[in-house]
Amino acid sequence: MQTKKPEHAPQTQFAVADNCLLVGGIPLPRVVHRAGATPLYAYDRALLSARVQVLKQVCPTELRINYSLKANPYPALVQHMASLVDGFDVASSAEMQTALSTGIDAGHISFTGPGKTDAELRQAIAAGVMIHVESTNELRRIDQLSRELGYLAQVMLRINPDFELKSSGLKMAGGAKQFGIDVEQIPAVLKALADMTIQCVGFHIYAGSQNLNAAAINETLTKSCELAISLAQIAIGAQRHWVRRINLGGGFGIPYFPGDTPLDIAAIGQHLQDCVAKLQKTIPHVETEIELGRYLVGEAGIYVTRVIDKKFSRGQCFLVTDGGMNHHLAASGNLGQVIRKNYPVIVGNKVKVESEQPASVVGPLCTPLDLLADQMPLSHAEVGDFIVVFQSGAYGASASPANFLSRPAAVEVLV
Repeated sequence: MQTKKPEHAPQTQFAVADNCLLVGGIPLPRVVHRAGATPLYAYDRALLSARVQVLKQVCPTELRINYSLKANPYPALVQHMASLVDGFDVASSAEMQTALSTGIDAGHISFTGPGKTDAELRQAIAAGVMIHVESTNELRRIDQLSRELGYLAQVMLRINPDFELKSSGLKMAGGAKQFGIDVEQIPAVLKALADMTIQCVGFHIYAGSQNLNAAAINETLTKSCELAISLAQIAIGAQRHWVRRINLGGGFGIPYFPGDTPLDIAAIGQHLQDCVAKLQKTIPHVETEIELGRYLVGEAGIYVTRVIDKKFSRGQCFLVTDGGMNHHLAASGNLGQVIRKNYPVIVGNKVKVESEQPASVVGPLCTPLDLLADQMPLSHAEVGDFIVVFQSGAYGASASPANFLSRPAAVEVLV
């Protein structure tokens, strides 16, 4: 007998009791009642803690693990992460203030992004946040603002290397990019630093994101380490003995779709052991760090929306819900991507109630793009039941068009 192919990536991180999904050990309906309304995002703090713990078990103890707020800037989640990770990466002044409010050392907050305004740079300089410099012009602006304010700016140079992270969902290096300074420009930048009051402490090399190929990630880590060593040697040769921090980026992915397999984090951890040892051997007193967002929080969150209508159209079943693409753009297909795939979706309060007919889950918006599940074999659902979208802890609420059609915002809770 032919085995049926899975309709989505397998989900085992959340427990089930009496056919009901548990979040933080609490039955889903009670989580909804506690939150007060649907639609909502619920994040399981135990899963967040467990993911960081597993990562630290396989990685070298000297490696600093930073959380990137762009994945999920929900303040309660960020506060929880502050007790688990070694630092934060932010991409706006709002994220910077959220990170600073946790009480984490400002020097362990890095500010990244190609379009930082003068106002944002002033805030970062005054707070003592580490600025990852994305261009030679930005470097000059930081120097000028530092002089005007009378505070010493702390910076790292973000490098656009001549290689990319293969098999990445998003390639952020290699070729012409808006991110970082082209590696061939770095010798000239190092010379220019001699006339600046900026305190430059190292290099940031980030090549791509959402990657499930451990071999590709390890290959890029090797290249990043070799590049960092060669750049440090140039700096030392120019009598610039300031290289003490290397950020090797991240790019670790999570499974979303049929055929996706979880990342072999043990293989990456072993390779990082070698990379960190080599960096410490060749660059005296260097600290090595990685930055991760989706990998740390993505699988710990769910999106929950309530069925408000059930209809049949020419033989097909449609479950109409009170939330959709306005809250979860990625699950809907990112505004009509050419090849759309279903995220893992279930009926959260009827996990194992069988149904012979597939159903489509659609939101309340006046567009056919508002689609959370396309003809999936879901449990038998009725009005009032809860639809759950897994893998929703990253790039969910804050990465969606919440004001589209002026619908109410989704609630967020940490359980």
